[in-house]
Amino acid sequence: MDNKFLLRFWQIVLLILLLAGWQTASTFSTKIAFFFGDPAGVAGKLLDWFFIERDIYLHLGVTLIETLLAFAIGTAIGLLVGLWLALNPRAAAIADPFLKAMNAMPRVILAPIFALWFGLGIASKVALAVTLVFFIVFFNVFQGVREVSPTLLANARILGAGRRDLLRHVYLPSAMSWVFSSLHISVGMAFVGAVVGEYLGSARGVGYLILQAEGSFDILTVFAGIVVLTLCALVLDTLVGKAEKHLMRWQPKIGMTEKI
Repeated sequence: MDNKFLLRFWQIVLLILLLAGWQTASTFSTKIAFFFGDPAGVAGKLLDWFFIERDIYLHLGVTLIETLLAFAIGTAIGLLVGLWLALNPRAAAIADPFLKAMNAMPRVILAPIFALWFGLGIASKVALAVTLVFFIVFFNVFQGVREVSPTLLANARILGAGRRDLLRHVYLPSAMSWVFSSLHISVGMAFVGAVVGEYLGSARGVGYLILQAEGSFDILTVFAGIVVLTLCALVLDTLVGKAEKHLMRWQPKIGMTEKI
């Protein structure tokens, strides 16, 4: 039996066992049912959202727009600033204490400020999520560029590579593995920023639905919202993984290097 198929089989078995245990515990304990709901009830809520009342699409669309905008903007700014400071040691030394202070700050506390500046629309949620994505990408790009082998740089310069050639053929390829490692984390952070922003002030979005459900002790809606957000994050992470596999295909696979 193929190892990949066998791995997927056991993952499905584990998921079924977890759901069966959850359903059984909820059936025989009212406390567990009250605080955790049950898989059948959550599935019913999802069915109602997507196929019966169909009222999830507007809220999910708002959350996805906020997430994708924050992911794209935060990644672009983090990549550009990370490259610039990594290639300018003096500027990096000047900015270092300020960047560390901003990174150490609990950025969730910026949400009310962004709401004041940008209002309660999409812009304030995107701004909050951008602050979460930016630092993850920035520090990975900065570190990836700084760890480029000096020998590789010296050899490239001997062959006549200019600053632009070094950036295109040495720095960027060397930093790409760091970039994609950060993107897998940034996907979740973009959703966190969007949902937290919706918690603090919004009339639409999955975070808004979860907040309303919490106020009425509707645990099934809370877990249904969590499931929807988790599945969306997994889909986006899968797309990032496919992009990584395509753009990093020049790297030798582990099995190939071991054979060599």
